[in-house]
Amino acid sequence: MSTQSKIEWTEQTWNPVTGCTKISPGCKHCYAEIMARRLTAMGAPGYENGFEISLMPDRLEQPLKRKKPTVYFVNSMSDLFHEEVPYSFINKVMATISKTPQHTYQILTKRAERMADYFENKVIPKNAWLGVSVEDKKYGLPRVEHLRRINAHVRFLSIEPLLEDVGKINLRDIHWVIVGGESGAKARPMKPEWVESIQQQCETQNVAFFFKQWGRWGADGQKRSKHHNGREFLGKTWDAMPISL
Repeated sequence: MSTQSKIEWTEQTWNPVTGCTKISPGCKHCYAEIMARRLTAMGAPGYENGFEISLMPDRLEQPLKRKKPTVYFVNSMSDLFHEEVPYSFINKVMATISKTPQHTYQILTKRAERMADYFENKVIPKNAWLGVSVEDKKYGLPRVEHLRRINAHVRFLSIEPLLEDVGKINLRDIHWVIVGGESGAKARPMKPEWVESIQQQCETQNVAFFFKQWGRWGADGQKRSKHHNGREFLGKTWDAMPISL
């Protein structure tokens, strides 16, 4: 079943695919991989292969059973555009999205080029929000250009974990930016000035800004639990969304 999410910017997660492989520094301490190990140990359905790519056709119709409008994060435990996920299966995921216009689907990938190739010459459902992960300059920023190629109703950036000052970002045709620090025992720190630079660029370029978390390292540079570091930035909580839900 799709499950209630603790992720601040969504409502539920829907995982028709599980498992992934690391491709960039943002993957180093992957929360999904850690969670998959726990689920495998518990004997949870869908994790018989651990964190290997696994297609779950029996989950494709889950959103059809829910009438209440819901915001879904698609594949929180995988990457829909992983090279081992065939286009034929992605077609089925998109078919479910098209059949359920009452829901909103947030699809996030680090395989931005493959996502852009897939959607070339395709009509994208308005309820599919497409995003890319941006953790640094070398690997993250080039993904933004691929995202811009896609004619999506909403395009967004998940700048989490933010690992360095990413400098100037061209936010043309980007509608939403999420920023967050890394959590977990081995988390890498995020500096306040990096966040402030992104927030100011969003404000200047009229892009909705959402601050998700400080993570393991607080704004004061001290390491403590994610809960105790909180979500406030510059004395407030930033929860802007790209359009009214």
